[in-house]
Amino acid sequence: MATIRQTLDEMMTCDGAMCCAVVDSESGMMLGSAGSGLDLEVAAAANTEVIRAKLKAMRQLGLNDVIDDILITLGKQYHLLRPSSRKEGTFIYFVLDKHRANLALARRKMQDVDKNMMF
Repeated sequence: MATIRQTLDEMMTCDGAMCCAVVDSESGMMLGSAGSGLDLEVAAAANTEVIRAKLKAMRQLGLNDVIDDILITLGKQYHLLRPSSRKEGTFIYFVLDKHRANLALARRKMQDVDKNMMF
């Protein structure tokens, strides 16, 4: 098992990694962060709203399913959001340089570190 700090450090080894955080999806507060390039406090709070909106839409549609991850593709960056399977009400937020990152490997890295993260 890995601490939040170890989890974030492991994610930052991914090619193209710019920054990442573990976020409480109720409050929008970060439980830990690594890297630079964004105001992560603002981004964490804003992406909490993305998670909430998707969950609300799923409820309204009667979808009996879970979010694996949400990908937001910008001109220069990928933003990945992954609700944690280890602790309900938290998610991993990962920002990558679009031109240096391998999206499939980044998604796999998020999946792997989530399985081993302890709170």
